[in-house]
Amino acid sequence: MANFSVVTLAINLPGPAAAARLRQLGAAVTKIEPPGGDPLAIACPAWYAQLHQGITVLTLDLKTQADRAQLEAMLDATDLLLTSMRPAALARLGLAPDALAARHPRLCQVAIVGYDPPDTDKAGHDLTYQAALGLVQPPQLPRALLADLGGAEQAVSTALALLLARAQGLGAGSAEVVLARAAEAFGQPWQFGLTRATGTLGGGLPGYNLYETADGWVALAALEPHFWQRFLVAAALTQPDKAAVAAFFRQQPAAYWTAWARERDIPLEAVL
Repeated sequence: MANFSVVTLAINLPGPAAAARLRQLGAAVTKIEPPGGDPLAIACPAWYAQLHQGITVLTLDLKTQADRAQLEAMLDATDLLLTSMRPAALARLGLAPDALAARHPRLCQVAIVGYDPPDTDKAGHDLTYQAALGLVQPPQLPRALLADLGGAEQAVSTALALLLARAQGLGAGSAEVVLARAAEAFGQPWQFGLTRATGTLGGGLPGYNLYETADGWVALAALEPHFWQRFLVAAALTQPDKAAVAAFFRQQPAAYWTAWARERDIPLEAVL
């Protein structure tokens, strides 16, 4: 899909990530930022710059009548509106989905929100979504923003589905993308035991594990039987347990093992 237009009011991470993906798919994207700008630009300027390549950024104060009128004029010629405000905030600005649909019947709408009803106005961020699902191990903070980036991808697929439905004559529609639900999808491997300590992908298999080397760590992912057997033969191990594999890897540095594994087509990488 290409040659469609997007206006986004979404700041922080999920909205800009979704807008960047839509731009990659051919959209002409205009972003409206409040007078204070996007907090992401302050928190991580380099990533902000990358996500906004090819995107037109305008500053409007939507609390003023003149700037709201400018937005309304833009929406007349826009295919998709992307937001990340809580529903109450959208309503205060006159941007509730039903009201917008009445004024702009061709406009598809995707609203990124934190929680499902009746908690749609509850405050939250990636950390709280992950914490509630047991995906945070204190005191370390998450290295990946699963809810934000997963929610961004869901926003993109939802937007494309709405635009496709409109193209098929079903009219413009609106939908919410719930970040807590996006995090829930990432939490299912833990929920179902797959990544728990004794789970298949959580440390229960010697062939799918982390091992200390002479100078660091490697990640061995010999999950399929043919990879595991290839590893055992190459390592000349007759006792295929974690203790034996651990002793094997301690003999050489990580760079040695990555080269060794690549030559033998064994899935292994050094841990950065």
